[in-house]
Amino acid sequence: MTARWPRGVRPLLGAFAVLAVVHLGALLGGFTAVAQLTKPALMPVLAGYVLARGGPRLLAGALLFGCGGDTFLQIGGDTVFLVGMGSFAAGHVCYLLLFARHGAPYGRGRTAGAGAAYAVVLAATVALLWPDLPADLRIPVAGYSLLLTAMAFGALRAGPWAAAGGLLFLLSDTLIASGIAHWPQLPAPQFWIMLTYAGAQFALAGGVRRAAATTAPRSAPSPAPALPEAGVP
Repeated sequence: MTARWPRGVRPLLGAFAVLAVVHLGALLGGFTAVAQLTKPALMPVLAGYVLARGGPRLLAGALLFGCGGDTFLQIGGDTVFLVGMGSFAAGHVCYLLLFARHGAPYGRGRTAGAGAAYAVVLAATVALLWPDLPADLRIPVAGYSLLLTAMAFGALRAGPWAAAGGLLFLLSDTLIASGIAHWPQLPAPQFWIMLTYAGAQFALAGGVRRAAATTAPRSAPSPAPALPEAGVP
């Protein structure tokens, strides 16, 4: 017998799926107004779904910081871009705290290998992007990339769903950075950025919620009633 979901959960999950499809379709179809309206709505709905499933409030906070980043990055301009990047960075800090609270301990052998792989990816990406980035964005992008890579690496502690989400987030933000550096882009670049981003946040939310559910403290069992002692009524 399957457990029943709390009231309101399925509509929220359905709303997130519909919003994501509409947003991605608007990007492909060139409906800019629809894309701009639906983008900031994605993460609040996903945060509502997380809370309805009993997920950590900090996880909802990470998603809402993503909403802030989504909103600011739509406005344009270097200063606003930095504000949006800062909002995403705050979300990554929330994720790192969640992984520390609810993630499993690292295994020594696998940790060393995975850490080396993520470090190589980070160093190669920053080195390749650096010459083509605007001068005033080089240091902020490099610092953000370090935090993003740390988040993706930390996601390994929260299971395969979260690990996949971390990798998708890396891919999505690398696509953004390649556009800032004026590298050749895929057709409909915003579609691929948002596809990987929405998938990343959904996978991270699911992975962290599952990890939190397994580490939640169980309520102590009620003490057994005391047996009457001999000779005591």
